[in-house]
Amino acid sequence: MVSGTWVFWSIYENTLTGMESFEPLPHFVDDYLGFLYETRPTAATFDGVHTHDDLLEDFSRPAIDRQMRDLGGFARRLSAIRVESLTAEHRLDHAMLDADIRARLLELEQTRNFERNPQLYADTLATSLAPQVLFNYAAPHERGRRIVSKLRQVPSFLQSARANLKEPPGLFVKTALETFRGLLTFLDQDLPRALAAVDDLSLLGDLADASTEASRAIAEFVTYLERDVAPKSRSSFRLGDKLFAQKLHLDEGIGLPLDRLLDIAQRELDSTQEEFRTLASKMGGKEKDPLVNWRKLKETHPPAGQLVTQASTQVEQLLTFLTRQKIVSVPEHEPLRVAPTPPFYRWTFASIWSPGPFETKALRAYYYLTDVDPAWPADRQKQHLLDFNEPTLWAISMHEAYPGHHLHFQHLRRIESRLRKSTVLMPLSVVEGWAHYAEHLIPEAGFQNGDHSIKLGQLAESLVRLARLFVAVRLHADDWSVEQGVRFFRDEAFLEEPSARREAERGTFDPSYGVYAVGKLALMKLRADYQAEQGKNFSLRQFHDDLLGQGGLPLPLQRKALLKDSSGPVIE
Repeated sequence: MVSGTWVFWSIYENTLTGMESFEPLPHFVDDYLGFLYETRPTAATFDGVHTHDDLLEDFSRPAIDRQMRDLGGFARRLSAIRVESLTAEHRLDHAMLDADIRARLLELEQTRNFERNPQLYADTLATSLAPQVLFNYAAPHERGRRIVSKLRQVPSFLQSARANLKEPPGLFVKTALETFRGLLTFLDQDLPRALAAVDDLSLLGDLADASTEASRAIAEFVTYLERDVAPKSRSSFRLGDKLFAQKLHLDEGIGLPLDRLLDIAQRELDSTQEEFRTLASKMGGKEKDPLVNWRKLKETHPPAGQLVTQASTQVEQLLTFLTRQKIVSVPEHEPLRVAPTPPFYRWTFASIWSPGPFETKALRAYYYLTDVDPAWPADRQKQHLLDFNEPTLWAISMHEAYPGHHLHFQHLRRIESRLRKSTVLMPLSVVEGWAHYAEHLIPEAGFQNGDHSIKLGQLAESLVRLARLFVAVRLHADDWSVEQGVRFFRDEAFLEEPSARREAERGTFDPSYGVYAVGKLALMKLRADYQAEQGKNFSLRQFHDDLLGQGGLPLPLQRKALLKDSSGPVIE
């Protein structure tokens, strides 16, 4: 087992104190990935590694303490490997591994999300069960047995959550309750339908018993959150400026002072607003007020229940455009399915669920969109659809499907390096930075003959991402309230009130959502620097293929991989 290997090295590393190690870096990579997959089985499944599919994450205190010790051991092993003896490629890998280990230690030792956020447990359960249903990587009865195993672990999993949680912030509890209630619907309705092909009566009986037991445990935990936790949830959601900056530096490789990051966000926000207002003022005939024109354009949204149909058409058109324009390679892959968001994940606006890069057979990916709930009041339904207006829906489809996340995953499958191929180490600024950059790329390439409304939708999404960056810093490193964040999204990114509130509240429990904009800005600068070096030999398609070929390298290391002179800042 992998665990035996790291026990051996934990003993052996004591002989390396003050000495250099002759351990080959690829051996370290295999060992470290094995550790991550064993301690994060859900991440392993999403990578397409199925050796731990029957397990939930172990959040018991002994397991968390053991992870911290093991990570410390990996840090010492890695530091003992002579960087000077490595190839240029392995030096980048070494730096990537060092940052990842330190980021995980920061999370466990200082951020301590396992004590602060019940949504961690809700989201882990949801994302652990969902792939067994969504991806047909094994026969239904095999996946059914794995689900039975996971369901039987739910009571002890939630017992660990009870033991760990210490007066979480109220908004964290609110979000977790929504996800847990969605999980109950999933177990009651979606899971039986998904496993309808199972004809083993013994297995079906086990599934029914395990599902009932898991549902009871979740329902009891929901009651516990409502009655015992929520009334005492007065803790601050803020990380504080020091911890927020450390997290940004270790997670994403961005070491800019927060004041400088705010200046960049404000500069880009002002510039994007000016471009947005100029374009919107040209689209209303005699009406020159850009916001009036934008509100009229937002009325052009799919009717309730038709969101998936319209997005499916967009996906087909985007794929055709990319294939013809050749601005980035499009590997052969299974068709993407567009579908309504499952109940347990409806707190999201839109999402992509792609098979992992290590899957051994081709599997279909899912692009989910959250349509209105017929039970919502009419006003809420209307406001929800306003933010799914046609221009914005184009940008969402570019972000999630082509040439965003879905295409990114297809390129990952072609990478040979296990480290760079794995999504478990990939920084959010790389994942979301590319997808946000993809929204810019399509209008820039002349899609739909330069349709101004599509460009306006892309600019609207850019405003939201820039506002996220600004609000994330203000919420966690300053003294902004959620209400100030709501006003900022409403006034500066032109969102409707419910969407503005959803965005501001998300910033409390997802402080990293500000790096979407950071990633895009970094990629725009990298492209400009790459083009300056290449001169007349510059090829946009080659740049994109080279970039995607680096896999999960953090942004500063992407620059080292692609540029002769990488001394410039990641963003400026």
